[in-house]
Amino acid sequence: MHGGDRAHSTAPRSADDRAALRADCGNCFALCCVALTLTRSADFAVNKAAGTPCRNLRDDFRCGIHSRLRTDGFPGCTVYDCFGAGQKVSVEIFGRRDWRGAPETAQQMFQVFPVVRQLHELLWYLTEAAALTPARPLRGEVRRTLEATEALTRLDASALADLDVAAHRGEVAGLLGRVSALVRATAPGRKKRNHRGGDLIGARLRGTDLRGADLRGAYLIAADLSGADLRLADLIGADFRDADLSGADLTGALFLTQAQVNAAKGNGTTRLPSSLDRPTHWEK
Repeated sequence: MHGGDRAHSTAPRSADDRAALRADCGNCFALCCVALTLTRSADFAVNKAAGTPCRNLRDDFRCGIHSRLRTDGFPGCTVYDCFGAGQKVSVEIFGRRDWRGAPETAQQMFQVFPVVRQLHELLWYLTEAAALTPARPLRGEVRRTLEATEALTRLDASALADLDVAAHRGEVAGLLGRVSALVRATAPGRKKRNHRGGDLIGARLRGTDLRGADLRGAYLIAADLSGADLRLADLIGADFRDADLSGADLTGALFLTQAQVNAAKGNGTTRLPSSLDRPTHWEK
């Protein structure tokens, strides 16, 4: 068991109250640079086994090529988002004992990190769901599920390592699906497009009205979504790698994450939810 004096955090209360679900690399022991497996591809220039530090990681837990990640073959690093799990594991669960200074913590720390990362991602979605007015009939259930998920993140390291997080994700996914249906039903138009899990790789969707569409888990890699209207569309798990969002309207899109936005292309006219930042690599 690990942790020492653990902060008793509370579940976020509104869609904009998600500070704890944003990465704070200054309070993390570079867990994403060590705990995760990297596969040589367009996203990563090297193969790296889980538990092995990235070759670019410095002794101070900072990236040695942070300003050159995209040009040096590591664009995947600029897309990844831990949803604040890094600082949660480093500061709260392991009491600021790092895997270098306390190597006996390394194996369990690297095992716990992806579990907490999944729980924090669920908290991001549930916090948004709790603030959606059309989903008011489900608000009580959403709040209870949010609080239960937050409670799981406060388990000790041993319990987190043994947690069946996939089962919990399945339960939450069903609830989020019901929330999505209530909210998307308010979008204008009688028929809502259903592309759930669809293959839309390279699709020409320029200027398309996708309000209220179900794009959950859709493959939108390199799709042309420039000028598209994605308000009230369910985007949970949609793959936006290299999708063109120039001029697209994603305000009010459901369950969009920073990682999805970072993976896409956009420009100064792309409209994003207030909870997300405009990527620095986008065109002006």
